[in-house]
Amino acid sequence: MSKPLKLLLVAGARPNFMKIAPVIRAIRARPSEFVHVLVHTGQHYDEGMSEIFFRELEIPSPEHHLNVGSGSHAEQTARIMNAFEPVLTAEHPDCVLVFGDVNSTLACSIVAKKCGYPVAHVEAGLRSGDRRMPEEINRVVTDAIADYFFVTEESGIEHLRIEGKPENRIFHVGHVMIDNLYFEMERLKQGGSESSRIRGLRPPEGAFCVVTLHRPSNVDDKRTLEGIFAAFREISKIHPIIFPVHPRTRSNLERFSIDVPPGVTLSDPLGYREFLALWRDAALILTDSGGLQEETTALGVPCVTIRENTERPITLTEGTNVLAGSRTESIVQAATMMLTKYSSGRSTKRPKLWDGRASERILELLRRELATRSC
Repeated sequence: MSKPLKLLLVAGARPNFMKIAPVIRAIRARPSEFVHVLVHTGQHYDEGMSEIFFRELEIPSPEHHLNVGSGSHAEQTARIMNAFEPVLTAEHPDCVLVFGDVNSTLACSIVAKKCGYPVAHVEAGLRSGDRRMPEEINRVVTDAIADYFFVTEESGIEHLRIEGKPENRIFHVGHVMIDNLYFEMERLKQGGSESSRIRGLRPPEGAFCVVTLHRPSNVDDKRTLEGIFAAFREISKIHPIIFPVHPRTRSNLERFSIDVPPGVTLSDPLGYREFLALWRDAALILTDSGGLQEETTALGVPCVTIRENTERPITLTEGTNVLAGSRTESIVQAATMMLTKYSSGRSTKRPKLWDGRASERILELLRRELATRSC
């Protein structure tokens, strides 16, 4: 009997954790075929942004914690690369799995390839077309050197084809983050009223909106952030807003002395399940997060994205998302339109293969592809 394939999974920042959790569950269900080694780079090191997610999502303690912390993109990427190489030397994995588009994804992909290990990119092929976004650079460079491309939506397939990737290495598998979303929704249902208790918050009676905001283009410029909060002032006159605040955003609110409208309630960052228990019942989400655009589409919750573009176009064409940009007037207009459009109910349409089984497909494909590679 052949030994199990060793998969090295790289987690770096908050968005990765929700994507890794279902893959680990799927690996544990096939112990004779796979073992995993978890590497946490420490790109997000704040307790509210990292460790709480490991506990809540029941992700095991990492075998390797690189503790790289914050810094400029160059500093952080370099520290991850330096710290990751000894891990590969010690572990000798059959494949390195990287997720999404954070600096850890880029850094560990480069090191793995230079050390001769195959790289599988989960959430490959997504493109915003905006090279000013650090995430876009990470996506493009990672896909330039990856060996296996696991794609969440058909636009990703087309991008990879245009970029000349081998057709037989591109796999439309669905979305591991949606696997985790459905899993956690079921846990919330089974948990009853206890699961809906949200730390430090009491959602208002009736309809309410939820905000997340963290991208530098939105929160690092005083005029832009003031304009966004002016939009929140107007929207909160329709429905109150609850805003779990990213540390970067809170720091800039204080630095710029931004006036928080009375209809907007700020809170500390929430754990994954707490936040899900909050936004699943919202009348509207306002966000600049990539992942939340997809999760709202999966649950049929209307979403206004405070960006000029998105690398997840399926959320616009088949989902419940609309782009609003960052101007006050356009955000208010988009929010009003979406509240009206979905006033009578939510969408039940889901994109192809967003069925909660993407992790299983990835493992089956890796088993086949890595067996072929070793022959």
